[in-house]
This record gives sequence, structure tokens and C-alpha cells, in this order.
Amino acid sequence: MKVNPNIFKSRDIRGIYPDELNEKVAFKIGQAFVAKTGVSKIVVGQDMRISSPSLFKNLIEGILSQGADVFNIGQIPSECLYFAIMNYGYEAGIMITASHNPKEYNGFKMFKRINNSLDFVRGKDLTNLIKDYPKRESGKIKEIDIWQDYINHIFSFVDLEKINSFKIVMDAGNGMAGKVIPIIADRIIPEIIPLNFELDGNFPAHPSNPLLKGSSDQISKRVIEEKADFGFIFDGDADRIYLIDEKGEFVQGDITLLLLAKYLLGKNPGKGIAYNLICSRAVPLFVKKWGGKAIKTAVGVVEVKKGMQDNDGVLGGELSGHYLFKDNYYMDSGFISFLILLQIISESNKKVSDIVKELSPYAKSAEINFEVEQKEKIIKKIKEKYSDGKQESLDGATVEYKDWWFNLRPSQTEPLLRLTIEADTEDILDKKKKELISFIKKFQ
Repeated sequence: MKVNPNIFKSRDIRGIYPDELNEKVAFKIGQAFVAKTGVSKIVVGQDMRISSPSLFKNLIEGILSQGADVFNIGQIPSECLYFAIMNYGYEAGIMITASHNPKEYNGFKMFKRINNSLDFVRGKDLTNLIKDYPKRESGKIKEIDIWQDYINHIFSFVDLEKINSFKIVMDAGNGMAGKVIPIIADRIIPEIIPLNFELDGNFPAHPSNPLLKGSSDQISKRVIEEKADFGFIFDGDADRIYLIDEKGEFVQGDITLLLLAKYLLGKNPGKGIAYNLICSRAVPLFVKKWGGKAIKTAVGVVEVKKGMQDNDGVLGGELSGHYLFKDNYYMDSGFISFLILLQIISESNKKVSDIVKELSPYAKSAEINFEVEQKEKIIKKIKEKYSDGKQESLDGATVEYKDWWFNLRPSQTEPLLRLTIEADTEDILDKKKKELISFIKKFQ
């Protein structure tokens, strides 16, 4: 059976349904996963995408055909899979989701438990294992209800008595947050104004990726109309969370990371905070000021997780809105982030916009994406053009000058080059942004 090799990514498996990723492929991936990991007990969960139920059915058939048992935890956000594997001691797990990708996509996030750690099973490691396998005695399937234990886990990160009675707008984006928030709402004080809580894999309200242009327009408008204190918006599988201030302004993920960092360093003095290299230089600046150890990594939760584990880290985060916690098995959680942010904002006695201003000493552009064919050629040209700057190749090309810096890197999940720029002033930022965009577009 021929399978499109492009679906096997460096971190997971993703493809367009049904052209690239379909039921037959899902069956083969189930078999290959058992062959790769050698495990016999696998937790499987799925999100609300239209193709998830049929992919689930065929994936588990592939797993069962190789003699492994499946523990079905149902329709969940991705972080529930991490919790189920680690809390109950299962050997491995697969989450059926394409996270923030467009509705046409689906995929598999795959993990194996090694001692007390949860390791990623990379999509590319299964490429050569897609083949015909002899059928073994069939494994068994069992349904598991993890909800109460999971809820107790996420609430263990906060003191509910310290959370104020805010009015907040929450945009689930027709994704899995629409299932979780109603379950936990009765335990928190804030008044929640729900947006797009209906689970719908077509994403009718806006794209699943809150970082795309226009995705946060609805919640921004609603925050202002309701005179809310602030808001939150999630992606499809709810592993990414983004804060909206009382003015309807989108708060960049690296500033949210700083909010979480100050809170966790207060509880864990001197520990490490991991951040990826496209985060603002404000992150290492403030982390060191607060007595923490700043850990710079390449982009991606795999790299941030490793940075935390190798350097005594208690928190890791990305500009993309992933926040990883040591006490959550070094994995990301949108809902732990949500609860901690409620407590942080409550204890600050300040408006969110004022908190953000204090943590934003630099001018930073939102990420700019370019659809290009020759990614490496363009990165090479960029390095040549800016050869007088301090260069780093941890992930793509990072070039630093006295009063500005930029990073140009290839996306690991999409056919894009991504550009991040930060400067000491808005004038320098605008000038350098125009300069870089003009140069890169010559090669499109």
C-alpha cells in the first residue's frame, strides 16, 4: 500500500483528509505504531473534527489486529491524553487531531511512556513501518472515564479562593474548549460569556488557528461590547490558549509566558523557564531579573520540553501559545494555563493592558508567513545579506544587531517560511520589516 510520505512530519502525522490521510492509512498507522513502540496497552482519544470518528475506528482496528489493547477515552482535548497515559500508567497513547490546522486536515499525535516521562513518537519514525503485517490474536478495547481525575488535576495548580469574580469572554472556536469549560465552570467564580462553544469540525466561526488574521476579531469585539475584564481564545484541540485584554487587544504568547513565569518562579525560586528563540528578548530579561534561569530552545513543544527536562525547568512556553508545566509531566495544558492566569490577574489588582505594558519593553511584529518553494535557498541568501550581524542557526537563521533582531525559519507543519522581527523602537521595527519582506518576496 502506497502512503504519501509527506504526512509523516518531524513531530507527528498530519495530512488532508481523505486524499493524504484516510481510513486505510489510519489502519496501517495503528499497526506501525504497535511495531515501533512494542507496547500492549494504548490510550486513544479524538477531537471534534469531522473525520475523527472514522479515523478512530480504523486506527484502533489496526492496533487491535497486532494484539495490543485500546483504552478509549473518547472525545477530549489533547492534554487529557497526556494525563491519561501518565496518571493511570498506560504504556502509550495516540490523539486524533490536527490541532490548529484547517478543517481539511487531520492527524495523529503519538506518545510513549518511558519510566516517568512522556516521549513523543515522531511521525517520520513510522515512515518505513507502513507495510503488511500478519494478523495476531486480537487485542481488547475498553472505555475509560478520566474526567473527574483530570479536573482534580488541573485545579491542583491554583487556589480558588484567590480568583476574583471577573467577567470574561471565552471563545472555544468550535473546538474542544467548548466541551471542557462548561464542565469546570461551576467551580470558578468568573462570569463566562461563551463564544462558539458548539463542537463543529467545520470551524464555521473562524479558522482553528487564533493567530490567523481575523480569527480573534469576534472575541475582541465582544470583549469591548460586554465591557469584559478580559478574554481567552483557544485553538481546535485546546492545547493553545491566548489572552485578550480589556481593550480587545491580542496579547502575544511570549508576554503570557512571562505572566506564568513570574507566578511559578515565585513558588520555585531559581528554577528554569524554557522559551523558544522567536520569543521576545523580554523573556530572558525578566526571567533573570526575577531570579530564574532562562533556557533558550528551538521552536516546537518537543524542543521546549527537552529544554525544561535538561535544565531543571518548571515552565516552558512558545509564542504559539503552548505552555508546558513540570508538574503536568512536562507537557502543555491550555486549561492549567487558563486557571493560573485567572489567579495571576486576580492577585495583580491591575488591568490586563497595564500588566502587558510593564512586560513589553520592545516593539515586536506578529509572525509573517511566506509561501515559498526553496526555503533553504532563501535562508542562505538572508544569511549572506545580513552577514554583518551576530548569527545563530539553532532553528532557521537568527540574526542579531544592537537595536533589533530577526529570525527566519521553515515551518515544520506547513509549506511556509516564518519571519519574526523585534526592535528597540516602532520606527526601527517598521523599517526593518519592510526591508526584509521586500527581500524575501524577490524569491517567491
